[in-house]
Amino acid sequence: MKEKIQDLIQELESIVLNSSDDIEQFRLKFLSKKGLINELIAQFRDVDASHKREIGQLLNIVKQNAQSKWESALAQASINTETDHSESIDYSLPSEPDFSGSRHPLSIIENKIISIFKQLGFVLHEGPEIEDDWHNFSALNFPKNHPARDMQDTFFINDDIALRTHTSSVQVRLMEKQKPPIRAIMPGRVYRNEAVSARANCFFHQIEGIYIDKKVSFKDLKQTLYIFVQQLFGEDIQVRFRPSYFPFTEPSAEMDISCQLCHGDGCNVCKQSGWLEILGCGMIDPNVLKMNGIDPDEYSGFAFGMGVERIAMLNFDVKDLRTYFNNDLRFLSQFKNY
Repeated sequence: MKEKIQDLIQELESIVLNSSDDIEQFRLKFLSKKGLINELIAQFRDVDASHKREIGQLLNIVKQNAQSKWESALAQASINTETDHSESIDYSLPSEPDFSGSRHPLSIIENKIISIFKQLGFVLHEGPEIEDDWHNFSALNFPKNHPARDMQDTFFINDDIALRTHTSSVQVRLMEKQKPPIRAIMPGRVYRNEAVSARANCFFHQIEGIYIDKKVSFKDLKQTLYIFVQQLFGEDIQVRFRPSYFPFTEPSAEMDISCQLCHGDGCNVCKQSGWLEILGCGMIDPNVLKMNGIDPDEYSGFAFGMGVERIAMLNFDVKDLRTYFNNDLRFLSQFKNY
C-alpha cells in the first residue's frame, strides 16, 4: 500500500490541468467518493498497526496534494474566464438601465437650496431635534405665556423639553458659541402638532439662515433673497415683501413669489392672487442678540426661514405634500434623472 501511495503522489505531480474538463476528470478520479484516494482510505483499516502511523501520514500528504492542485486549477480557470469575458465586452453598446433607486424630491430641493447659499458664503450648521425651552423659545424673544408660543402647536415631552418647532434653535446655539461675523444656514426636520392634510403635516423640513455683522441692513436681506430665488426659480421670477410678525425679528416680513403654476394669472394653488408665500424673514430683534451675548449697538443681522416641502411643491407641481411620505415607488421613480 505504501508503494501505491508513493506512485500516486508522483502521478499527481506530473498531471497538468489545462481545461475545465481536465479539472472535472481530476476531481472524479482522485477526490470523488469513488475516487482513488477514498479507496486507499477504505483499505487503511486493514493496515497492520505497526505501519498505520507511516501510512496515515502518506495518505494525508496525497489527499492534501490532490485537494490543493484541484483548488488551484479552479482558481486559475476562474481568473481566465473573467479575463476572457472582460476582453469580449463591446463598450460601444448602450448600458443597461439602472433600477436601483432615486433621490427623494425633498432631498433634491434641500441640497439645491444649500448649494445656492453656500455660493453666497453661508456655512452649514445642524442641531438636535429635541430642545429645551431656552433654545426653542426664550432665547428667541418668546417670554413665558407670550401668545406667540401658541402659534407653534408644540409637542412637549415635559414642561421644559419639546420637539423643536423650528430650526431657529440652531441659530441660538451658534450665537452662543461663535462671535460675529456669522453667516450660516440650518436645515433640519421640525415638528408641530397640526392635523395632517394636503398642505400641512405634523413634521416637515425647514432651512433657516442668519447673517450677523457690523452694519447689516434690510437691504442686505432683500438682496440675498433676490439672488436666492433667481437661482432657484429663474431670473424672470417676480418678488414682493409683505409686513408680518415674528417674535425674534423686527421688522419682519413674508416673501412672496409669482406663482409658478399659473405664471401670475391666478389659480387654485395661489388662491387666484398670482402670488405664493415661500419664506419669512426680518432683522434680528436686538433683544435676541443681547440674550445671546452679542452687543446690538455694535452688530445687527437678518434671519430667514423656509419650508422645503412648499418649495418642492412649486418645483415639481405636487398638489398634496402627503405624497412625499407615502413611499410610493410610482411617485419616487419620477426623480431618477435629478
